[in-house]
Amino acid sequence: MAIEEDIKQEKFSSEFHKMAINIMYTSSWLHGGNTARLKPHGVTPEQYNVLRILRGSHPSKMMLSEITKRMIDKSSNCTRLVEKLRTKELVSREITPNNRRQVDIMITQKGLAVLKKVDDESESWITSMKNVSVAEAKELNRILDKLRG
Repeated sequence: MAIEEDIKQEKFSSEFHKMAINIMYTSSWLHGGNTARLKPHGVTPEQYNVLRILRGSHPSKMMLSEITKRMIDKSSNCTRLVEKLRTKELVSREITPNNRRQVDIMITQKGLAVLKKVDDESESWITSMKNVSVAEAKELNRILDKLRG
């Protein structure tokens, strides 16, 4: 469905304005779908992002600042996210003995198991995007990378 139909707006001031609105609307749509698929696993998209980052470095530990740099949503409160994941026993935190200000964070086996379950169910979420061809997805990725510039 065209953006004009989805948001009930017939005119935009320019194609660039329409593009920006379309990207924001589509981002919200994707975020909603992602939230719904993660809810049964007890994690938010932002927590899922932290878990994926930690899985990527596993078995190595990461500092909070490094996790923050890699996050999709830079405005997320990484300290709060890590603490919520710690209370769910999905990550662990260790104060570094030789530098008490440094906290190392690592994904737990329970965290890895949650990601495995999400991964096993991800194909149906990805399938919802299959009305775009691989070539179109590559082109869209190229354009989005160019837009960020």
